Formats: sequence, C-alpha cells, structure tokens
Amino acid sequence: MKSGIAAAQANDRDILVVGSVALDSVRTPYSEVVEALGGSASYFAMSASHFAPVRVVAVVGEDFPARHRELFRSRGVNLSGLEAAPGRTFRWRGEYSAELRHAHTLETQLNVFSTFHPRLDAGHRACPFVFLANIDPDLQLEVLAQMPSPRLTLSDTMNYWIARKPDRVFEVLRQVDVALLNEEEARALGAETQLVKAADRLIEQGARAVIIKKGEHGAFYQSRVERFITPAFPVDALIDPTGAGDSFAGGFIGYPARCGRLDGGALRQALACGATMASIAIEGFSPARLAEVDAAVIARRVDVLHRMVHFDLDPLFG
Repeated sequence: MKSGIAAAQANDRDILVVGSVALDSVRTPYSEVVEALGGSASYFAMSASHFAPVRVVAVVGEDFPARHRELFRSRGVNLSGLEAAPGRTFRWRGEYSAELRHAHTLETQLNVFSTFHPRLDAGHRACPFVFLANIDPDLQLEVLAQMPSPRLTLSDTMNYWIARKPDRVFEVLRQVDVALLNEEEARALGAETQLVKAADRLIEQGARAVIIKKGEHGAFYQSRVERFITPAFPVDALIDPTGAGDSFAGGFIGYPARCGRLDGGALRQALACGATMASIAIEGFSPARLAEVDAAVIARRVDVLHRMVHFDLDPLFG
C-alpha cells in the first residue's frame, strides 16, 4: 500500500528522489539519538523542499512512526511513493569519534529495504529533476529507464557498490548528468589518488560531470567543459555529520529546479546551495534542523559563500 499525498501530474519544477527512509540511532561525542528519522531520501527531501516540490519513492515498515510522516508533510513533501510494506523499517546504528569525519557502523538492519524495488507512477516518471540516492546501481538504472526526458539527473553511490558492481556504477555515471562522490569514492572509482586526476579519469571514462565532496574543505564540480569549486560554509557547532551528502544533493538540484536554469552560472550557485544545506543539516541530529530552518537563513549563508570566493580581478603585471 502507499500513503501520503495522492499522485498528481508533475510540474516543471518537481524533484523526484529514490532512496531510503530509515530510523537512525547515532552517537557522537556530544550526544545521541535513538531511532530518529534518517535515510538518504529523508535528508534530501527536507533539503530540496526549500527550493521546489519533492516526491519521495522509498519503503518503510508498518512500524514507521506517524510523527515522521507529519514532518515530511510539514515541508510539503509528496509521499505517494512511500510504500508501507509488511515488516520493520530499515534501521542503522552508528557512532562518530572526536573528529566527526567518518561514521563507524555498529549495526545495520535492512528489514523491508532489503527487498525494495522502486515503484514509479506517471507523476514520478514526469518529474524533470531526479536524484538517485545511494541504492543498488541496478535499481538506479531501472529508474533511469523509466524517466522519458528529465532535465537534470544526479546520482550518489558508496564504496560498497563500487567494490561489488563497478561496471554498473560506471553505467549509472554515464547515463546521469552529474555524479556525486566523496573523496574516497572518487579515488576508488577513478583509480587515482589525486582528486583532480580522479575527476579527469571519470570524465574520460564517460561521466558527463562529477561533484567531489571534500567535507570541511568544500566541493568541486567538473564537467567536460568547465571546473569550479565552492568552500564549505564555516559551521560553529558541528553536531552530527549524518546525511550531509544527501542534504548537499538537495540544495544542488533544488536551486536549478527553482530558477529553471542549467547554465554554468546557475550550477555554480547550485553548488553553493548544496554546501549551505549540508552546513544546516550537520547542526543537529536527523533532518530536524533542515525542516525548521527558514529561507532567510539559507539566503544569508549562500551570500556568505559568495563573498568568500568573490574578488575583483585586477591586472597582475603591467
């Protein structure tokens, strides 16, 4: 069965995300939460919903709390594709050490997510903006095969799939407009230790464009014709890094959906929007901070990033 807002015709700004909705138990040096809302689709949806309408395709179990559905609805997220399957919701338990760079997984219970198969209706297939979150690349390719003419497609992956299904991961990269990778994933997939060379190699092997996330050092975008960077927004109090990458993806794809442009200038600002949304997500546990933040905070942070990298270029010599 499905729940949430009834399926409807997509408009020219609608964003589709296919990924996981989970219950996360996370411990950091500062605090911890037990069975908070988590999952790639959750972080992405809360982030992207500040820019444009979002539709979620995912699966949860019969035990998924009603309060989490209400949080999605408070942001106007369309849950017609959120399947409620018999069984328990996907659960993840992890912890971070003092540097808060990498999560140490303590337990993973896939539960209903182990048999997840994306079910797209006509409204989903008509969405012009698509984020394929971290799921099996075979499922990502199935989704792409059902999308007739999206304007912008973005994919994510992880080392687990790169190690086990590298050919399929590469096939996804060749079909999407932009592939989102962290530093380790880019090095593994590009078979290069230097990130710029790794990006070059991925482009040579058929990727149209890649974004490499570098955590507190920002991110850079490279396509076949251009390259640009954004710094990370300087956060005073990092609480929980979980979901930062998916929140980044929400800002990156959300801005073009909002403004309707895909030129280089729009993609540069999209990268800054991604960095901004990631900075908001890590200021709290679960996507709660993303749900409560207002447009003024987002706009101020994008402006700060713009001022951090902008300068007047005067002649250096003569």
